[in-house]
Amino acid sequence: MSLNDAIEIVGHTDPGMVRSHNEDSIANDTKSGLAILADGMGGYNAGEVASGMATTVLMTELQAALAHTAPFQPDPEGGAEAGTFAARMLREQIAKANHSIYSASQSQPQYSGMGTTLVMAVFYDNKMTVAHIGDSRLYRLRDNQFSQVTRDHSLLQEQIDSGMITAEEAKHSQNKNLVTRALGIDPTVEPEIHDYDTRAGDIYLLCSDGLSDMVPDEEIGLTLETLGGNLNLAAQQLVQMANDNGGRDNVSVLLIKIIKEYPAAKGLFGKFLGWFK
Repeated sequence: MSLNDAIEIVGHTDPGMVRSHNEDSIANDTKSGLAILADGMGGYNAGEVASGMATTVLMTELQAALAHTAPFQPDPEGGAEAGTFAARMLREQIAKANHSIYSASQSQPQYSGMGTTLVMAVFYDNKMTVAHIGDSRLYRLRDNQFSQVTRDHSLLQEQIDSGMITAEEAKHSQNKNLVTRALGIDPTVEPEIHDYDTRAGDIYLLCSDGLSDMVPDEEIGLTLETLGGNLNLAAQQLVQMANDNGGRDNVSVLLIKIIKEYPAAKGLFGKFLGWFK
């Protein structure tokens, strides 16, 4: 099922004003409804290796999986809490990407300790399934209301949750880049995965902390409200704003606009799959 006429996806990534190379990696496929963003970490070029491995493995494996199984199908192995196949698909492929990065870091000294954050979404049947690890974020603009959908896996977020500091104090904290969960650091990792309904007119933003640390949420939301009719221009403007504010980190954005509803043709899709079984 192609989503080419139902959603629009635009990406932009930039090394910023300080870093000599870009450790972020983005990938998207409108036809499959996939958007993936990773922010690498590690010495030398290990961060960009980790983020590149993450986006490559996930995009390749998920495209193959989606070609054979509809993401809206119930998960037959989910038990009493069964969700859609999309959630299990993301969990399985994230585990595969984690294993690939971890194995490379263990076998090649120059990649020791490398890892990456991850935020990704798959769109299907007027829904999206979102998975994230670390502090790369997904935001939503709906009816001129801009809000953060994901919750950071970071020391700073834990301090906010525990009441140690306020959200306002967190803006000036020195602990902004300390994540409590990352892809490829340990043999296993637990992604946070949730399903959400989408609506025509929604705009979704996936971004690395090079944007969210440098540009206040209010300004990001206002930019999307103003330039949402031109996603390319909006993406370029967000990156430029981060750089104008210092660009202390690599900055990457993926913008997804829901042009119209995209309900799954479940009966037809089921017959289609049956022909190949």
